[in-house]
Amino acid sequence: MNSTSIFIGIAGASASGKSLLAQTIHQELQAELGNGAISIIKEDSYYKARDDLTFEERERINYDHPNAFDHDLLIEHLDALHNQQTVEIPVYDYTVHNRSDRSKTLAPTRVIIVEGILLLNDKTIRKRLDTKVFMDTDLDICLLRRLKRDIEERGRTVDSVIEQYKRTVRPMFMEFVQPSKQYADIIVPRGGKNRVVIEMLKARIKQLLQ
Repeated sequence: MNSTSIFIGIAGASASGKSLLAQTIHQELQAELGNGAISIIKEDSYYKARDDLTFEERERINYDHPNAFDHDLLIEHLDALHNQQTVEIPVYDYTVHNRSDRSKTLAPTRVIIVEGILLLNDKTIRKRLDTKVFMDTDLDICLLRRLKRDIEERGRTVDSVIEQYKRTVRPMFMEFVQPSKQYADIIVPRGGKNRVVIEMLKARIKQLLQ
């Protein structure tokens, strides 16, 4: 194993294809590099614990604002993994808008993909990324994908998803996510199935490994 890990950051709007791109790279590179060579960290895992609030109060939190995340803990974990130390990643439960009492053990791997909406907005996180990717997907497509995902996977209603989108998701995208595109090394159109970008990223990662 290398003495340090390589960090690839994938940012962009909610439901822009970040997870699909990360999972595709993970699956294909793992087949080439071997099991245990690559892992994924989700920024969503680092939503702040809100045990002090009721469910109704947690429902009203702006989850698309930088203050919703415990980026200090994420940075601490990135540094630990960089130094070849194992970390305990929080497990977030979307159905109750809070961290669960479980955690996920992650040992350092040669390649670590970090994906989330606000990664490139945070200067301290940006400094720790060897390659920065921004998913540049049309917001109408993102909303349709988000509706499908949140209803099927996160127990949400159509009305609640649309209300949250109008109240916080779109305004915070305009304020924080979209401006962070300027820090990307690679800008990805057409979502996570873009084969040209997938091959480019795989080649970039292999180059960094050498």
